[in-house]
Amino acid sequence: MADPDELWQLISERREGVLATVKRDGTPQLSNVLYVAEHADRLVRISTTADRVKARNVARTPRAVLHVTGPDFWHYAVAEGDASLSATAVMPGDAATGELFAVHSAFYGDLDRDAFDAEMIQHHRLVLRLHVTHLYGVMTTAGRRPVPPGR
Repeated sequence: MADPDELWQLISERREGVLATVKRDGTPQLSNVLYVAEHADRLVRISTTADRVKARNVARTPRAVLHVTGPDFWHYAVAEGDASLSATAVMPGDAATGELFAVHSAFYGDLDRDAFDAEMIQHHRLVLRLHVTHLYGVMTTAGRRPVPPGR
């Protein structure tokens, strides 16, 4: 079993993962996402729009899982937890645009704040927050393992 600190380090160092939320029928809905991880709080932030399935799923069932791959198939981390949604961006400088600005700045660097706020409001963007309560995964030290041939 992998050490939780080692798993969190993988999540913190990456920016791409697969988010699983719960559909109305109870099956998982998977989305490729960009995310920002806050190490101290074990919090993951994802920018999305209010009308996306993942946001609607979290509004109904407030939990989610993030799967993050490592350098090869035998290194990955899974973060499970409670999920919440920020308010939707509705006015320049509101709390939602501020949080979105922090997330997008982590990906894209310097942004024009006025143009950014206008775009977030136009697209009804918000932040999906994953409050990580459990980590698991594999961080093998056994070296590269062969992948069975396809049939």
